[in-house]
Amino acid sequence: MGYRTNEMGYPSSILESRSRIERGNFAVIPPEGMVMNQLPGFEQCEMTILATPKLGASFVDYLCRVLPGGGKRDGFGGNGIQTFIYVMEGSLTVSIEDETFELTQGGYVYCPPTKQMTFENNSDEPAETFLYKKRYQEAKGYEPYVVSGNSNDIAGEDYEGMSDVNFKNLLPTDLNFDMNFHILSFETGGSHGYIETHYQEHGAILLSGEGMYNLDNNWMPVKKGDYIFMGAYNLQACYSVGRKAPLSYLYSKDCNRDVEL
Repeated sequence: MGYRTNEMGYPSSILESRSRIERGNFAVIPPEGMVMNQLPGFEQCEMTILATPKLGASFVDYLCRVLPGGGKRDGFGGNGIQTFIYVMEGSLTVSIEDETFELTQGGYVYCPPTKQMTFENNSDEPAETFLYKKRYQEAKGYEPYVVSGNSNDIAGEDYEGMSDVNFKNLLPTDLNFDMNFHILSFETGGSHGYIETHYQEHGAILLSGEGMYNLDNNWMPVKKGDYIFMGAYNLQACYSVGRKAPLSYLYSKDCNRDVEL
């Protein structure tokens, strides 16, 4: 397992990290501590496993750097597991049965739990992607379906009446889906309107900017490349403090289902 940032060999300073792990509650994982994993079926893919049930999540998040010629050709998901892929850099070809999608930066595909997606990098440059999988929670009369789009084509909307916070839905909001992916972007000085406390979990990858994130009343610095897990009922909110870019992150949210006992 190599380090994702290629920081190998002797350290140049004392060993320190911004990482913070509170299993079942929250986690902040900066890229300097992320390691790469070799997983069956992921050919020429540098995989980093992020949130998992071992952390307390009901889903699994990955970073997947797909090298030229690499991909997942034997299927990802299916048999009750829904999947999602988002391209952060580069380009990727994604297929679900007889449908093929050519994704570039900002492109994404959702695959329902009755199908599998495959993907491959046919370009000459690596493709940086974010992967997600979760067991689908069925509801009588509802069935999810394939969705593809590009976040750059979504205008977004003011978040809860705040003009310096932009919110995008990547998936439909109907009850066929038991989860959604969103992008929140905060201009410098922008923030949540209040500290949220709710049942839903989040897994978030920071796409740009810098900020201060409140996780269970612990204020922590975060920036582009960091991964954040927010468990159920974890207190959460942030401020954007970066000068060069808005604080923006892609995140998942379970929704549209009652609590199972």
